[in-house]
Amino acid sequence: MLRLVIPKGSLEQQTLRLLEEADLRVRRGSDRDYHGTIDDERIERVSLLRPQEIPSYIQDGLFDLGITGQDWIAETGADVEVLTSLSYAKSGTGHGTRVVLAVPVEHPANSAKEIPPGTRISTEFERLTERYFDDLGIDVHVVWSFGATEAKVPEIVDAIVDISETGSTLRAHGMKVIETLMTSEPVLVANREAAADVSKRRAMEDVTTLLLGALRAEGRVLIKLNVSEGDLAAVLEVVPSAKSPTVSSLQDGGYAVESVVDKGYVNTLIPLLKASGATDILELPISKIVP
Repeated sequence: MLRLVIPKGSLEQQTLRLLEEADLRVRRGSDRDYHGTIDDERIERVSLLRPQEIPSYIQDGLFDLGITGQDWIAETGADVEVLTSLSYAKSGTGHGTRVVLAVPVEHPANSAKEIPPGTRISTEFERLTERYFDDLGIDVHVVWSFGATEAKVPEIVDAIVDISETGSTLRAHGMKVIETLMTSEPVLVANREAAADVSKRRAMEDVTTLLLGALRAEGRVLIKLNVSEGDLAAVLEVVPSAKSPTVSSLQDGGYAVESVVDKGYVNTLIPLLKASGATDILELPISKIVP
């Protein structure tokens, strides 16, 4: 039913992993294949293409649904419907990226407003960069980059606009970030005509639920335990929970307690629970959380 396109390149492995955790595993003949299938009747086919191209392909109806970056939507100006943000990036869940302006560390400018007219700027984000400096009223010369943008400074260009997560790569090349043009996250986007179709819209909402459920579950586990009535209050004081723990009466007396907790806290939590009177403590993996 849905023609899905996902990003190839830096976000590829994280996207494939997210889809698998959402029970939408992409099957391909090899890692080099640009097309694959998902064993789900809601997904007709899936393609892996450069994220720079995906917004325009979605806008033009070549695909119904896709994952790309907010930065590439801004760059292309594509008219697509954003269904949801997906808080992950190539280094893992929760890591957004920035489109930044960087110059050599010895450059006198410390902000975009201090960039002198005539500055040559290399970037993959031509339109975004031109619009940004047009708004500042600074006439700069934007040069399109095919990649390895940071390697062109200072011999070829004076500054660059590029993607950065931590800035470590830029610092390693003797550069400093002086401005963030925009922050960006991966987003799930839809073709507007396809999204207006009732059956396709329902399928899109199902996919959205599965993806967000998988993202919410990442880094979390389910803790289950038993506790006597006398120790219940002490146990509940140390049990963290997104909302409130589930407490159920046991047939033979006492209570069963369940709570979703961050995996990173478990090594500290379990000894605390034991010391507070909890017994039969179980740690269980979670694949999805759907509120």
